Amino acid sequence: MRRPIRVGVAGWLVVLLAAPVLSGCGWRGLNSMPLPGTAGGGPGSFEVKAQLPDVTNIQQNSRVRVGDVTVGNVVKIEREDWHSLLTMRIDGGVDLPANAVATIGQTSLLGSLHVELAPPKGVPPEGKLRNGSVIPLTAAGSYPTTEQTLAALSLVLNGGGIGQVQDITRAFSTAFAGREGDLRSLIEQLDQFIGRLSAQSGDIIEATESVNDLVAQFSDQRPVLDRALQTFPEALSVLKEQRQNLVEVLDKLGKFSALTADTVDQTNDALVQELKDLGPVLKSLADAGPSLTRSLSFLTTFPWNKETIPNWFRGDFANLTLVLDLTLSRLDSAFLTGTRFEGELTELEMQWGRTIGQQPSPYTSVNPLTFPYQSNQGP
Repeated sequence: MRRPIRVGVAGWLVVLLAAPVLSGCGWRGLNSMPLPGTAGGGPGSFEVKAQLPDVTNIQQNSRVRVGDVTVGNVVKIEREDWHSLLTMRIDGGVDLPANAVATIGQTSLLGSLHVELAPPKGVPPEGKLRNGSVIPLTAAGSYPTTEQTLAALSLVLNGGGIGQVQDITRAFSTAFAGREGDLRSLIEQLDQFIGRLSAQSGDIIEATESVNDLVAQFSDQRPVLDRALQTFPEALSVLKEQRQNLVEVLDKLGKFSALTADTVDQTNDALVQELKDLGPVLKSLADAGPSLTRSLSFLTTFPWNKETIPNWFRGDFANLTLVLDLTLSRLDSAFLTGTRFEGELTELEMQWGRTIGQQPSPYTSVNPLTFPYQSNQGP
């Protein structure tokens, strides 16, 4: 039972030793050859390339992982311009977006290196990773290696001021000795302040946005502001030239204000008394308000009172007997009395002989109330 196993192992050794002889060159150890049992060689597998700024110590046949699961291996490492180009073979069942990212990581502090593929963070996935896809240099990177971590730690411990922590701690201890209550109160006040500040974060953001909008409006009005700033020195120059006049105006205004105040003081009692006398007048006018408003209705139905019309007016018509005196003397006395044309119409009518002996007349020298009635006087 052991003999076939020995033959199989010997056969693999022969193959491995004969491969460099058949290839003639390119032997870089066992990692330069495809090893059996690695992922990415099944049916449907495909090749993907990734541009990396630095491959550190990664080798061929290194694992390719997605979410801590090995899905392929590195089959080729080459240089392209100023960066590295890795060729990876991935299992056919792996589903990744076309904008996936590639990162060189390490399983543990002293573990082996591998290439980690993952969907992008912060942006939505696009497309699908297929055979021949290339992950660009902008979507590639690497985690800190053990050497980089130890070097940074050495820098901190040796020259980074870590030795001064004790001095700093001692200084703080001396400063706060006996002031524990004040320090506790300060911490509580800071806690309340930070809490209130956090509660008003929305208002702060809104105020910041308002300031941003205001600045944007100022930016839109930049030509106007530039013109205003250019005009401002000229305006200051004019004010400087008129300084004496402005001083005199302010002095005169002060004197006028003093005179006005003195006048008001002297007429204060009289003004108060006039306002008191005006009070009854306004009160009487207010009391007569209803009568004034009711009298307006009389104008629309003159010479009858609007309120009494329904008492005698029924239907849509009424009988009326009207006598109109359109003689020149009556028109004269009615419309021209007291004017420069008073008496002219009456004089004209007297010339025609129509007012002779009629009483009363503006041109009758006797009293019309005591003058005896004549038969030819007229109606």
